[in-house]
Amino acid sequence: MEELKENNAPRDRAILVGLSSPRLDRKENADEESLEELGALVETAGGVSVGVVLQTLPSPNPHTFIGEGKVDEIRELVKSQEATMVIFDNDLSPSQMRVLCEEFGVQVLDRSGLILDIFAQRAKTKEGRLQVELAQYQYLLPRLIGMWTHLERQRGGTGTRGGAGEREIETDRRIIRNRISKLKEDLQKIDRQMAVQRSNRGSMVRVALVGYTNVGKSTLMNLISKSEVFAENKLFATLDTTVRKVVFDNLPFLLSDTVGFIRKLPTELIESFKSTLDEVREADLLLHVVDISHPQFEDQIAVVKQTLQDIGAGDKPVYLVFNKVDAYTYVEKEPDDLTPSTRENRSLEDLKQSWIARANTPCIFISAVEKINIEKLRSDLYGMVREIHSGRYPFNNFLY
Repeated sequence: MEELKENNAPRDRAILVGLSSPRLDRKENADEESLEELGALVETAGGVSVGVVLQTLPSPNPHTFIGEGKVDEIRELVKSQEATMVIFDNDLSPSQMRVLCEEFGVQVLDRSGLILDIFAQRAKTKEGRLQVELAQYQYLLPRLIGMWTHLERQRGGTGTRGGAGEREIETDRRIIRNRISKLKEDLQKIDRQMAVQRSNRGSMVRVALVGYTNVGKSTLMNLISKSEVFAENKLFATLDTTVRKVVFDNLPFLLSDTVGFIRKLPTELIESFKSTLDEVREADLLLHVVDISHPQFEDQIAVVKQTLQDIGAGDKPVYLVFNKVDAYTYVEKEPDDLTPSTRENRSLEDLKQSWIARANTPCIFISAVEKINIEKLRSDLYGMVREIHSGRYPFNNFLY
């Protein structure tokens, strides 16, 4: 899946595999929901899921990660479904990836590798491409042996660095390390340029849209700023940060649309996207957009909060924007049903009252597509930006 497939081109056929174990960190465990999300990632990358395998083990197998019986089952599934790759929802070690490639006879990817592929497809700007390339090389370096069998060959002869018998893999590692150093230098230059640009934006308040991937941030960006940011109903439609100047009445401010977060976001990406995430770190206010129609929207809120903590933006003022109210559905309980209510039984009004009652975070319920409650959002946003601006610049002419 090195590039998005055309409609008439053959699509990679993937078997999805996940493992749940008490020995794994909670966020590393796979479940039905994370495998469903993995299937959506495969679709975004241009492939198709042709089988799903979820196993529970007391502890991962150090050699094959999953149990030996599941290895045999997946091998047969690869043959029967004519699969071209096996994708794990968990991260694999280099040795596990190498063993599983030999067992299945097809390419093996883990979740991090798949996300990196998608980012490589969708990065458009020079900065974005450099960031993704750096993340790919950092991910690739410890996995060289497992990904190319030709690297096991010996390089002999006189005149080669390190003497006769130097492995090709050592040469490749040296090339990759040199490339990583060069990419870091290039990104540091861009980072300095971006820092100058941010410092030149004057006294305007900065607002950043954050949230899980595919919750409607870019659609909301277009609505508020009246711009044409690319928006698509796919995971990671937006990678490159977009900043627009917005004016409400007499008050201008800057609004930025940033890359969406996701469970198990590769650490290499977080490190590489430092300058992009600086827009979040330096924002005065975060609009946390949530897809309220998603069955696990509360889990997604928790993922975004944790990611903000990880990048050093966990202390920012937050305005929760529950989007897609037009797509919200629920199942009303029968009057004589005495079982406890679940998320599926809660009406939109019940959810509104529940979240509004949590006084620690202001929130609003909207639909960016149907333009529901947008004027209230504009009014609230104006009030928040005005308060920040007047507190920082009490004699600024913008407000008078």
